[in-house]
Amino acid sequence: MADAPEAQSTPEHGGPELHVALIGYGKGGEVFHAPLIDAVPGLRLSAVVTGNPERRRAAEERYPGVTVYPNVAELWADADRYEIAVVTTPNDTHAPLAQAAMEAGMAVVVDKPFALTAGQARELTDLADKLGRVLTVYQNRRWDADFLTLWNLIDEGTLGRVHRFESRFERWRPRAKGTWRETAGAETGGGLLYDLGPHLIDQAINLFGPVTSVYAEIDTLREGVNADDDVFLALNHARGTRSHLWMSALTAQTGPRFRVLGSEGAFTSFGLDAQEARLNAGERADAADWGVVPEEDWGVLGTDGDTRRVPSERGAYPEFYVGVRDAVGEGEPLPVNPHEVIHGLEVIEAARRSARTGSVVTL
Repeated sequence: MADAPEAQSTPEHGGPELHVALIGYGKGGEVFHAPLIDAVPGLRLSAVVTGNPERRRAAEERYPGVTVYPNVAELWADADRYEIAVVTTPNDTHAPLAQAAMEAGMAVVVDKPFALTAGQARELTDLADKLGRVLTVYQNRRWDADFLTLWNLIDEGTLGRVHRFESRFERWRPRAKGTWRETAGAETGGGLLYDLGPHLIDQAINLFGPVTSVYAEIDTLREGVNADDDVFLALNHARGTRSHLWMSALTAQTGPRFRVLGSEGAFTSFGLDAQEARLNAGERADAADWGVVPEEDWGVLGTDGDTRRVPSERGAYPEFYVGVRDAVGEGEPLPVNPHEVIHGLEVIEAARRSARTGSVVTL
């Protein structure tokens, strides 16, 4: 296991304010980035890049005083006004925009997937090292409440030796919405493997270490969809654990979010972390009860006939941006090291090869 992500509440900050430019104001920018940036002391959401008039109005209404640029060329011309750029645009633009932002002089946060290939990701990390830029990847699901709870159980040895890890992001969306994630092909980053896969794979790797082989079943089941909408991955980790990961838009009855089987017991949890729903509802991420999980939603630990609910850790998405602030402003370690994410992209590439050939791919 890697070092545990921090889960405490956002601390006060006495250092200089860092100005953030958010590139993209679709759902990712509006829901998953802007509110978290706004909630962290020491960061200011100073600019948004969007050519969409409705999104421009929405950004200006929620964040008075924000500068809205219609395109990145105008942002690059003003790059010296900002310390940090956040790239949250369609997947095939992540790598080129991250490169341009670093070359313009800014530290960079890239939404997942970091890039479409491990090769692209290595080129970005090499460039960051060469230029001396901070570069990190938005893997917010490391701060899910259930993941933090499971991390502690494994770290404390409560489950014994874990031999199987089951993890799911399943939804019931039988009719496609026509978003770019559904209409774009996998070659440009469309589909669930590039959307939800980076989360599930990243969590598995952080818990159980490097993956040695991958078997994948990747399907496109709904009409009007050009990329995968139903995916299963079987990963073998070097330490011996097997991870089974499901992601689907066509699951009429969802399974447990986590089912983790160990030599001393099991842990099972249901439902998605509530931070996403609260962000979708427009709530502030610095609320006093942010990330608190009610007892009825706690996971269950034990063996059949002898189980108990386990108090949940608090979810803590803002901690990612606390880490960004401290890495850029104070030289602290990155909240997510890009080198950790490259292996996840290797797994995605292996999964695509496995699905094409029907074989197990060795890494």
